[in-house]
Amino acid sequence: MTNRHCIYLFVAWLLLSPYRVPAQTAGALQPFTIDHRKALRVHSPVDVSFLLDAPAGKHGFVRAQGAHLVTGDGKRIRFWGVNVTDWSKGSVMVPSKEDSPLWAATLARFGVNCVRFQFLDLPTPRGLIDGKRDDTRALDPEAFDREDFFIAELEKRGIYVDFNLLVGRPFKAGDGVQDYQKIREGAKGISLYDPRIIELQKEYARQLLAHYNPYTKSEYRNDPAVAMVEINNENALWVGSHGPTPYYDHELADLYNVWLKKNLSAEDLKKLREIAGVSGDDPVPLLPSRTQFETAPKERFYAESRFFLDTQRRYWEDMRDFLTKTLGVKSLIMTTADHGHTSSGYPLLLATSSFDTNDGHTYWQHDWENKIKAPMVNDPFNSTVVELSRTAVAGKPYTVSEVNNPFPNDWASEGIPILAAYGNFQDWDAIIWYTIEPKASADWKPYVGDAFDISLDPVKMPQLAAGALMFLRADVSPANSTVLRSYTRDQVFDSALLLPATDRPYFTPGFPLAVPLQHGSRILSLDGASVPPLAAPKVTNPIVSDTNQLAWYNSSAMTGLVTVDTPRSQALIGFVKANGKSVTNLSAEVRNRFCTIAITSLESEPISRASRLLLTLGSRVENSGMRWNDRRSNLSEWGGPPTLIEPVDGRITLRSLDRAKTVSAQPLDGSGQPMGEPIRAQKKAEGWDLPLGTTVTTWYEVTVTR
Repeated sequence: MTNRHCIYLFVAWLLLSPYRVPAQTAGALQPFTIDHRKALRVHSPVDVSFLLDAPAGKHGFVRAQGAHLVTGDGKRIRFWGVNVTDWSKGSVMVPSKEDSPLWAATLARFGVNCVRFQFLDLPTPRGLIDGKRDDTRALDPEAFDREDFFIAELEKRGIYVDFNLLVGRPFKAGDGVQDYQKIREGAKGISLYDPRIIELQKEYARQLLAHYNPYTKSEYRNDPAVAMVEINNENALWVGSHGPTPYYDHELADLYNVWLKKNLSAEDLKKLREIAGVSGDDPVPLLPSRTQFETAPKERFYAESRFFLDTQRRYWEDMRDFLTKTLGVKSLIMTTADHGHTSSGYPLLLATSSFDTNDGHTYWQHDWENKIKAPMVNDPFNSTVVELSRTAVAGKPYTVSEVNNPFPNDWASEGIPILAAYGNFQDWDAIIWYTIEPKASADWKPYVGDAFDISLDPVKMPQLAAGALMFLRADVSPANSTVLRSYTRDQVFDSALLLPATDRPYFTPGFPLAVPLQHGSRILSLDGASVPPLAAPKVTNPIVSDTNQLAWYNSSAMTGLVTVDTPRSQALIGFVKANGKSVTNLSAEVRNRFCTIAITSLESEPISRASRLLLTLGSRVENSGMRWNDRRSNLSEWGGPPTLIEPVDGRITLRSLDRAKTVSAQPLDGSGQPMGEPIRAQKKAEGWDLPLGTTVTTWYEVTVTR
């Protein structure tokens, strides 16, 4: 297990993490709630739907052209999107026809130009599958009609669609699936090789994609507003994989032995039998667990690795051929996401390498981790930026179709602006947040209902609009240089043996995790020859992007900070008070221990010359009555309405505003409407001084007269 990776960049770094992270402490929490229904009635001055090119698909089908996504006319397109789900009480994944215009208009107003439909394969009343039958082989006409209408409302506002085909489907007795009652929803793993489940996947794909939408007057397979079709969600086979029941274990073992006879010479197969301890024509067993494959002889480990590679590759390519050649789907076909950052994703990437794109998922402190909540700004090398950057491949578009800094987390205001900025810097093609959960009118309550729903989060929703401005306009320049790394096929297989404690999230020993914060980061090859090691770049504090627009001040003493400094978007993210840093047009003096302050031009002009700016502020968000557990890793009481915010309190100074005569900031309510009187800035020697905290809000429209 030596000399396995082609790039060995040696950097000594040490990141200290205290066992117990102190809670965020500052001003008292006060009510501030999001109200999308009110926003539908009155135009918001910070509506950023002008970023969308409506109707979706008017320039032809989205396709991969080299390293990026383009429309049919060859123009580059980026997606700033959301998943649509229904996990919290009162939420609906398929809105009523009365509410579809509301939710389509809401998403457009916040700059969303792509919706990922992930769980449509659930039974009604949640998804499209007819829940009254004893099988999952028919789609409910009424639910499908509502979905058709919703999609039509999205498309006419410039919002594209991403369909995910296999996600949570719960098989039933009538499906003819062996041991259906013991299969995890979505049939993880076994759906990649079991013939009956693959047959049912193709049947569902035909029902969905060959369906005629009467409101768009197009079948989905012919609809250019369907940007992407994902074959399934977070699904892969690894060495040590096994089925939910003995039936599937036997099925996989039989496939393995057929593969061995076809792909190994008689001599190699004989040697493998000896290693595995079987004789004669007895089948060679698969390794049953990670513990065993970590200590297995390399011949056995590599044989299984090759088998799993070929099995997955055959599945993905067969499904693509069915979609494109049999059904005639014209949208971009995607496989699944690199989704497990406690292990290497490279074997999965190798299996999907014939496709035009790659996709990644991650979460900062997902609730299942049960970790003491800590700020990401203090841990740059395990940040969502670094985790996601490991998956991008040179010459291919890269999309992120699930990401979030889940609730509850005192530091969650850092997530959206950091990823929007570094997503631009890494030149990614899509960032799709998880998740928006439309609310039924009868159950509209202003609180955060689960860990992932951002629809009523009073900090994340304004940040969604600011992030759309930054990401879709590419306000942050792409990296000036890109660090490429290559792997041989054996190195890809070996990466599965590396340990999360020392090698996550890149699973490339010696690779400096500061690279994605300094330069572009891409994989050149997953099946090539080794290349000589590269010299390690100098790592400083702050870690500065090679464009000089981003800086990450790394600290183990709860003082991490990220700054964004571009002509049209600027931000201070993290421990602003402790650092005392400023950017070109923005400085701040705040009493909050932790907060995010971002200023973004609402025009094509830079901040220095724009007449209208969007100011977003973020700190703590809680539900009323919410209580943390003793470890502060999760909640003992979830709480309810209304949502509460810690107002950002202090002042900001806007500097170098060309020929400015007056500057004022209009506080906005949860519908994006003006509330109260505008705050007039005072002209001082250092710039225009705006007080914060007198009005409870998380966003302002800033107006500059000249």
